[in-house]
Amino acid sequence: MNKEQCFLIGRIAKVHGLRGEVNVVLDVDYPEEYEGLEHLFLDQKGRLVPFFLEHFVIQHGGKALAKFEELDRIEEVEHLVGSEVYLPLSELPQLDEDQYYFHELIGFDVIDLTMGPIGPVQVVYDLETQDLLGVTHKGKEVLIPIQDGIITQVDKAAKKVFCQLPEGLLEIYLED
Repeated sequence: MNKEQCFLIGRIAKVHGLRGEVNVVLDVDYPEEYEGLEHLFLDQKGRLVPFFLEHFVIQHGGKALAKFEELDRIEEVEHLVGSEVYLPLSELPQLDEDQYYFHELIGFDVIDLTMGPIGPVQVVYDLETQDLLGVTHKGKEVLIPIQDGIITQVDKAAKKVFCQLPEGLLEIYLED
């Protein structure tokens, strides 16, 4: 399993107790949808390694308490602290028709309601302060905020993102 086939759900924050449990800080919109997971993939030196779970219990504040099979002592899980936690893309919860995951937008054409076609989405930047679409326009990368009012519609069937760009946004990127 490689990272392109998976999505990041969180990170192991610390060891919990003496019997091999760990706290996982989740970076997902609806943590309760991950209650009772049976396995996870942990990033171990750049490779995703499967770990099977005895339990995965969602707690308040976007955290989970996890216990891995056959790891029953604190010494056996200490080295896992800081590891990123992944699941296969096939395990993403189903969304309503008008909803989308950011990774689905890669390759979609961005069309401004005033200026027309802008270009294809090359990357989605999932930043702490704001999420951005990285779009190629006239050979340069343009960053478009993923916000209501800017992104007006996503047509998954047509693979198009419709937007209303703030005045002057494109010009900032096209200046030399």
